[in-house]
Amino acid sequence: MNAYQRKITIALLIATFLSAIEATIVSTATPAIVKKLGGLDLISWVFALYLLTSAVTTPIFGKLADLFGRKKVFLVGTALFLIGSLLCGLSQNMGQLILFRAIQGIGAGAVIPITFTIIGDIFSFEQRAKVQGLFSSVWGIAGLFGPLVGGFLVDYVSWHWIFFINLPFGLISMWIIGKYLEENIEKQERKIDYGGAITFTIGTTALLYLLLAGGTSFQWNSVITYVLLIISFVFLWVFVRIQIKHTEPIIPIKLFSYREILVANLVSFLASAILIGLTTYIPLWIQNVLLKGATFSGFVLFPMSIGWPLGATIGSRLLIKVGAKPVSLIGVCLVTLGSFALTFISISSPIWIMLGIIFIMGFGFGLSITTFTIVVQSAVGWNLRGVATSSNTFVRTFGQTLGVAVLGTFLNQQLGVHTDSASQVPSQSLATGIHNIFLIMAGIAVISLVVTFWVPKKRKEEQAA
Repeated sequence: MNAYQRKITIALLIATFLSAIEATIVSTATPAIVKKLGGLDLISWVFALYLLTSAVTTPIFGKLADLFGRKKVFLVGTALFLIGSLLCGLSQNMGQLILFRAIQGIGAGAVIPITFTIIGDIFSFEQRAKVQGLFSSVWGIAGLFGPLVGGFLVDYVSWHWIFFINLPFGLISMWIIGKYLEENIEKQERKIDYGGAITFTIGTTALLYLLLAGGTSFQWNSVITYVLLIISFVFLWVFVRIQIKHTEPIIPIKLFSYREILVANLVSFLASAILIGLTTYIPLWIQNVLLKGATFSGFVLFPMSIGWPLGATIGSRLLIKVGAKPVSLIGVCLVTLGSFALTFISISSPIWIMLGIIFIMGFGFGLSITTFTIVVQSAVGWNLRGVATSSNTFVRTFGQTLGVAVLGTFLNQQLGVHTDSASQVPSQSLATGIHNIFLIMAGIAVISLVVTFWVPKKRKEEQAA
């Protein structure tokens, strides 16, 4: 790694850490925020709207990066993220916080995929594999330190500083990228796909809102459900038609002709559904079935924060030697093995068994997710790398959204057989419902394993490396 690459990498590591730590640090501060601002019934939207806006804007920013360069889009996205952070810290009520989290999410929709895109630009395939492992490790480190930093700021400073702390580090990252990142953008007339951006935003927002709010804010069989379905179908259909005809589409249809991208995105989508199921229902099992505390449930998930970066680091090195297919297959096999092991967990199972399962699955996610990111980047040239990378980020977010919606609806239906009040559900009934969730996750894992066999063998770029 030369001096130029080192400077850019430092800036991107800072930006990645801020994005990665955001979820855990805000989660830790949630009780203090509710105590100060009120609005307990709205707290889920602090996370949901951030997720929605980041998911919707990710492909749009990815395409803009291909049109106008990574530097401009990264700076704009980071600026929006920091403005949203500042406003969140100044919020006086829950409504303001939710609105400003939406702004923060828009910025995150640029920061996360563009960071990985810049890595793909400035490093060769061999270097890229090693560096992607480093960046994946950052997510694991953020998972470890996020709760600690959030707890410290809430207990000894103020909850406002969980947002204000982003400002100095974000500005440093912007300054380094603005000063040192070199790009040679060919000056030519650009045709921006406004129609695609508008139809994609409306269609995807309607669909994600349906998945996030369905069954809670409104019933699945209500009129609003059908209205949202019609809106999402019509606008996404128009979006596809625009993408076929436009000269500079937001999501070029030809991306799906690359088997590497198609398979990597499909497996990433399925793996993300498993991941959200794991991180959502393991704590529920620990706290509501085993009747342990929240701290203990965090301890049970702790091995994932160790296994993921370890898997990413080892996988990135194996990728150079043996190629993407063996590494991704090993990773998905471990996720599948762990998913099946969860189906045998009972109330009397020793906790060390669950710790081992979580570690194995975290290691598998580290191997596979990092590999698929590199596969997607390596499948296309500079002019499509931004939108290709953002497509992988989008399907992972969408997989988590769809996964938590489908699994949550299934569990509610299971518990509804016994009682209409979730707070009165017997632990044995809840244990049965979560066990069935684990069975569904195992089924999804098998499908993802089958699809992974379609990952192509070494590409020319890998052979050259």
